[in-house]
Amino acid sequence: MRVNAVIQARLSSTRLQGKVLRPLGDRSVLSWVIRAAAATHNVDRVILATSTSDDDDLVAEEAARCGAEVVRGPLDDVLARYLMAVDAHPCDAVVRLTADCPLHDPALIAQVVGMWRADPTIDYASNILVRHYPRGLDTELVRTSVLAEQGGIPTGPHREHVTPNIYTNPDTYRCAGVVSAVDNSDLRITLDTAEDASLLDAVVAELGTEIPTWETVVALLRARPDIAALNKSVSQKPLP
Repeated sequence: MRVNAVIQARLSSTRLQGKVLRPLGDRSVLSWVIRAAAATHNVDRVILATSTSDDDDLVAEEAARCGAEVVRGPLDDVLARYLMAVDAHPCDAVVRLTADCPLHDPALIAQVVGMWRADPTIDYASNILVRHYPRGLDTELVRTSVLAEQGGIPTGPHREHVTPNIYTNPDTYRCAGVVSAVDNSDLRITLDTAEDASLLDAVVAELGTEIPTWETVVALLRARPDIAALNKSVSQKPLP
């Protein structure tokens, strides 16, 4: 059973343009995400899905430099890009990652993948069904056949966000979740605003540029409320 990680990325962002190529320590934010996906022991291939816009040439070049395969498709139809990635690199399930989450932990990604590998009849597995992990560690896995079904629905927010039509329909799709024993969902380690960038810079300044475990990041933010407060005022954009 093959599982590929597909990372969605584009240079245009409504809140913080160019964020995926922003430097974080000694590498780009996108490079952090690709490195974490590649370090996940039960993921077979890492693919970057970006747009055909000229603006995203730099994204494609950086991903290739970091060792990821690259597919390019419509700017505003992210689901179409995922389906292109599956067509180009066939697999049985896809791990969905976003390029604005540089502190992904390979062990946590592997835990979600491992849940599915233990029972491949699961349609969707993630660590967000019950959100206990900090925002910025979101890992979703979808069976390829289920992803293809979503492609047959021509409109709706799933075209941009890929998975909502799956996990909001548990009567149709078999969903499973990884949940932490402790709720750390108040913490935010994703990159969407200048405040988020300040927090991530501070975390990397403290922990260095090797891949940290999610537990290490949480421990730092609990011990350093001054760092955790840097993006406390930021609200996550709601899904349409």
